[in-house]
Amino acid sequence: MAETGLCAHGDQEKLIADGSTRIDGSLPINTDGGCLANGEPVGASGLRQVYENVLQLRGDAGPRQVPGSPKVAFTHVYGAPGVSACTLLTV
Repeated sequence: MAETGLCAHGDQEKLIADGSTRIDGSLPINTDGGCLANGEPVGASGLRQVYENVLQLRGDAGPRQVPGSPKVAFTHVYGAPGVSACTLLTV
């Protein structure tokens, strides 16, 4: 979260503890459970994130749907040295 500018370094734990990163929080993160819930198939993690964000922006994420009709979604995948990608989607 800090590496992408969503919070200051050291504030990650506070955001999680106070519920900000929950689906109904002010900064929903990993709405489908992230890599811990879905595994990390090489080369497919970023695509899975984009797919989840498309579902969120369409309002089609079912029980994982972020309330309030989100208009912006962001993904970040980081792997082996030199492998990093971000995607920003808007409606």
